[in-house]
Amino acid sequence: MESPVPPRAAGPGPRRRDRHGRGMRGPIAPPQVPLAASRAELFADLVQDSVERLERRWPQLADIDFMVLEVPRLDGPGGPWNDEAVPLGGIVPAAGGHRARVVVYRRPVEIRTKGRDERAALVHEIVVEQVAELLGLTPETVDPRYGED
Repeated sequence: MESPVPPRAAGPGPRRRDRHGRGMRGPIAPPQVPLAASRAELFADLVQDSVERLERRWPQLADIDFMVLEVPRLDGPGGPWNDEAVPLGGIVPAAGGHRARVVVYRRPVEIRTKGRDERAALVHEIVVEQVAELLGLTPETVDPRYGED
């Protein structure tokens, strides 16, 4: 005669293994590997790289905040927009004790680009154009390589 199997303790403790006995599932890659970075984080890195490129030439950019937002608001910087022209970036001039801001909109940029290199080039172009508008200069003055492929 078989002895009865004692019931499992159903306590609140952590599960040690999954139901197939292969161990707990974990992340696919460690956090320091690029695979673990989200699309938003990768996009923010592109903006930061572009800003660092420009700061070498324009140290006053340290006084400007650079932001990444998912999508533009209908009443956001630059005024209202229509279906024909969704903004890729915008500026908010310094006012009321707030620093000037350059905003890059992630989703419209991602939709218009196919790969990382194309996305990086468009992000840099947007940052250059917005900085030029904020400083009252031409984009070619801000970055002499502006417009080159």
